[in-house]
Amino acid sequence: MRFLGNIEAKTDAKGRVFLPATFRKVLQTAGEETIVLRRDIFQPCLVLYPESVWNEQMDLMRARLNRWNAREQLVYRQFVSDVEKLTIDGNGRILLPKKYLKMANIDQQVKFIGMGDSIEVWRNDDNDEPFMSAEDFSAALEALMGNSQATAPGDSVAGASLTTARVPGASGVGEKTQPANE
Repeated sequence: MRFLGNIEAKTDAKGRVFLPATFRKVLQTAGEETIVLRRDIFQPCLVLYPESVWNEQMDLMRARLNRWNAREQLVYRQFVSDVEKLTIDGNGRILLPKKYLKMANIDQQVKFIGMGDSIEVWRNDDNDEPFMSAEDFSAALEALMGNSQATAPGDSVAGASLTTARVPGASGVGEKTQPANE
């Protein structure tokens, strides 16, 4: 299941918005009838997950977090507590509850951004908040992908061992593979 694209739309006075047809088709093909809505952890936007993707996230999180660790239980509780299940009506619309619209500072204009297995919903105004400048993007992509030539962490290239390192300042964007210090 892959959601791709950047599509603009409008909410009505009740908070209903047409889910873009391309995204509805992906959901329909996958047999998904329910989507899960939550506020993004890092950005002022909303995230829509197909229910099966959300369930995988919950299973992964539950497997990684210890129920008997107070801090980890707080993290889990906070992650799952502010969530809504949504259904797509017969006209292809979803209802974005007003409290979520406020969380993301969305008035009426929205931008749907396909993020692979989920969909982000952003306030659509004149700034490009969800995006980096072209220069920052190309520099970050080069730093993340570089000249790895499709090598995996732990592989070696011309006798050099590769390790996985965090890219400074990438705020969780990803990892890159680089030669290990010898």
